[in-house]
Amino acid sequence: MDELAACPVEWRRSARARRVSLRIDARAGTVVVTLPPRAARRAGMALLATHAAWVRERLAALKPAVAFEPGDEVLLDGRPHVIRHDPSAARPRIDPGAIVVGGAQDGIRLAVANFLQAEAAGRIGAIAVRHAATLDVVPKLVRLKDLRSRWGSCSHDGTLAFSWRLVMAPAWVLDYVVAHEVAHLRELNHSERFWAHVARLTPHRAAAVDWLRAEGPALLRVG
Repeated sequence: MDELAACPVEWRRSARARRVSLRIDARAGTVVVTLPPRAARRAGMALLATHAAWVRERLAALKPAVAFEPGDEVLLDGRPHVIRHDPSAARPRIDPGAIVVGGAQDGIRLAVANFLQAEAAGRIGAIAVRHAATLDVVPKLVRLKDLRSRWGSCSHDGTLAFSWRLVMAPAWVLDYVVAHEVAHLRELNHSERFWAHVARLTPHRAAAVDWLRAEGPALLRVG
């Protein structure tokens, strides 16, 4: 375990866990070890030791955190935009290659976060309405969250939830994730019928899954 001594580890115990598991929390930049109720910590340490190379590689691959400061670069629609501060700006706006926010210096981070979340709400809502109409379904509610382990979800009562960070991904990635969750309003499973609904709504499944696998961790490092 000496080689992992410097790695940030978060220990969790879960009543629902049936085995020891580990994952990388890209948002926090830590490795998370989850233990079943009666498992000893040494079992988690053994799992860490077994996967030491994987843990080091995944943590090293994480991009630096972006704090929403002037000069920082963030994605919008998959394209880089530099954060610019214009104290005279009455409201945030998108300039070519830039997100411009006004107000006081100490309010920039919140202003950028609020702007991106508002953009996400509008875009996700519009796509959800369009796809729901195609399948003749109606979501109970469309919500935005700061999800860490998934990009979207569909509850049994028909509530759809999405990560606001998807607004940073290319439009076709966003389209796929929304289509995926809307399709669950027809099939709350991953059966062949479900995937047929997804294919009816969007052609971007394979490419979007590949993009999120490669670039998704970087989105969690923003804000």
